[in-house]
Amino acid sequence: MTTATQNSIFVRLAPFMAAIENRMKTSPEIIQIAPVDTTPGSLMHTSEQLSAVAHQIAASLQATPRSGQVAPIPETEKLIDLVLRLKAIVYPGFRSNETSPHKVLTDLHLQLAHAHKILSEQIGMAIARHWEACEAMGEISSLQRDAAAAQIEKQAIELATLYLQKLPQIREILLTDVQAAYDGDPACRNRDEVILCYPGLQAITVHRLAHELHLLGVPFLPRMMAEWIHGETGIDIHPGAQIGHHFFIDHGTGVVIGETCEIGNFCKIYQGVTLGALSFPQDNHGNLLRQTKRHPTLGDRVVIYANATVLGGETIIGNDSVIGSSVWLTSGVDPFTTVIMEKPKLRLRSQSES
Repeated sequence: MTTATQNSIFVRLAPFMAAIENRMKTSPEIIQIAPVDTTPGSLMHTSEQLSAVAHQIAASLQATPRSGQVAPIPETEKLIDLVLRLKAIVYPGFRSNETSPHKVLTDLHLQLAHAHKILSEQIGMAIARHWEACEAMGEISSLQRDAAAAQIEKQAIELATLYLQKLPQIREILLTDVQAAYDGDPACRNRDEVILCYPGLQAITVHRLAHELHLLGVPFLPRMMAEWIHGETGIDIHPGAQIGHHFFIDHGTGVVIGETCEIGNFCKIYQGVTLGALSFPQDNHGNLLRQTKRHPTLGDRVVIYANATVLGGETIIGNDSVIGSSVWLTSGVDPFTTVIMEKPKLRLRSQSES
């Protein structure tokens, strides 16, 4: 920021600062703020201080073993654009008013072409960055990284093509989720309302799109997609979670579904439900064991009500079971079991009581 720019900012702030100074004179109890020196020399000194901060951070990068050329990172904005295009493909007609069969088909061709271009590019970036990050962690050698890098472009295009070929199957299972929401919520008037309005379906849609990328071994992108929709809906589903058909998240805010969760068919969960890990197993050196089953398994037709917490990789909820609101569960239950908290005792007091 130049001195002229800084001066213009302080000129615009002058009326505000004058009002604050006047209030401070009339109200001594207001906390005093140290005066700011806005002379050109002081502003130049500030610029030098900020420059020193930039150099310190840049220098700290040298302390981390990395290759000489840092690979680009996947681009969040393009990934969001990709997700929106993928949603337009699995829900044709919901991003435009083109409803004739010919125009829908034309739009699908265009969306798929754009999606393939974006996805190939972002997969390539993700793979390059992944290999570089693995080298920095000491998991691979620079020779291994360079050998992998030589195949990145070809691999990225192949993975993008293979992924897009899975979209008809993803759409098929998403339509069961739409039906489950309609069947499970009496407030819902039609299936279009589910697609347009239900945050649970939005989260499940992106999860199913991200999950297929996860299964293909694409790094970074599935987690980035999951975290974007987490921010949009308040629903946190790890892309590794395995979820059966006809899945319904009602309301949804605060739901957490961990990486190694397995959820059966026709399951329904409400807001605030956590399907999480009970503990994190470690090896003899204190390092986390990352490839272990840490999260619960739900059978078919399981219902879990609001704010229940189900933890642990050995926790299996049997078919047709119901977990009541606010339950804390760390062990499995047999099929056709209902688990509820003991009813709390309420005390009613009249406002006329002292």
